[in-house]
Amino acid sequence: MGGKRRLSAGLLLVLPLWLAARGDVAPRAAALHDDAIVIDTHIDVPQRLLDEDFDLAPRDPYGHIDLPRMKEGGLDAGFMSIWADMEHYAGPAATKRALQLIDTVYRQVERHPDQLLLARTADDIRRAQREGKVALLMGMEGATPIDDDLSLLRDFHRLGIRYVTLTHTLNNNWIDSSTDKPVHNGLTDFGRQVVREMNRLGILVDISHVSDKAFFDTLEVTEAPIIASHSSCRALTDIPRNMSDEQLRGLARNGGVVQIAFGCWFVTPGYDAAYEQTKEERERRKKEVEEKYPDHHRAAIEKYKIDAEFLRQMPRGTLDNILDHIDHAVQVAGIDHVGLGSDFDGVGCLPEGLDDVSFLPRLTQGLLARGYSDADVKKILGGNTLRVMEEAERVAGRLRSNQP
Repeated sequence: MGGKRRLSAGLLLVLPLWLAARGDVAPRAAALHDDAIVIDTHIDVPQRLLDEDFDLAPRDPYGHIDLPRMKEGGLDAGFMSIWADMEHYAGPAATKRALQLIDTVYRQVERHPDQLLLARTADDIRRAQREGKVALLMGMEGATPIDDDLSLLRDFHRLGIRYVTLTHTLNNNWIDSSTDKPVHNGLTDFGRQVVREMNRLGILVDISHVSDKAFFDTLEVTEAPIIASHSSCRALTDIPRNMSDEQLRGLARNGGVVQIAFGCWFVTPGYDAAYEQTKEERERRKKEVEEKYPDHHRAAIEKYKIDAEFLRQMPRGTLDNILDHIDHAVQVAGIDHVGLGSDFDGVGCLPEGLDDVSFLPRLTQGLLARGYSDADVKKILGGNTLRVMEEAERVAGRLRSNQP
């Protein structure tokens, strides 16, 4: 029997609504999507949970994520992004921000135990699917909250963090970012200690956002497969946040997975150049917002709205652009090394046809239309991510068992 058909009696009432909502999806694609375990490795909704007192249960007219749309989209598991903005948080303040974000995830599970399950392992994801719940996991985007302290890394693991993106848009004290001027020539000696400790704990090493040199340095150190939790293909969209073919091949040799990001910046040709032309006007309006709202969090919300306004004027592209990046990653890295990392609620623009999480069944239909087998579609939707999670757990068990 298919995974999402094993639902509680109450949730069975939702299924016809999902089929109606996705009436543009052919029966074969709907059935396959229903049967698969669908995992998204990067969802930025915790910022809304904390700063806007957002709740996942009601349908929301804004953003990309809520429980009704998760169910319509057949999402089984999502990694909640625990992100402390490096421009505003450092040291203990970054640690506090991360703890507050983690608390919001726990609180959502506590509020909605009939619909959500806090997951830490691949087995937890499978259990959530059997119970008709959505599994919430947590990944830390940018390692700033560990404050260069391995004991804090261990504490965050105890709280449920299951991947760490080694940095974000800026360099930290031990690794270079893909969008900052390099100062470390990749990964420092302490950075290597961080990667080794992540391997020992079973925390996935996430190389989205790191520089090319740091990527290859990380490959030399890690004993477990790595992930790129939300990156796409540089050969198709030439931005530093996307992965080169050389990186894709290296990731495949490592056994890792690149989770294709959906945002227009990642996948739409010409988008980055068009957006850059609006920079002067955007910055002027953001400065006005900062003067009007001295509170950083309120200002951040208003600036996000400004970005979203301009983003809607850019060439969005279509679902086919996302499928093109999946195709390319499969061709270069192989079918066992590609997954999904949407960046929902972290981007202001998504291609037409994948407007929010409820549209995920269209992705399955698109993959089938391009000739992927049912088994290969299941790998992309979540099977490859489950495999890499299980391998990281196995490596951690081996490393801990070998300790004196």
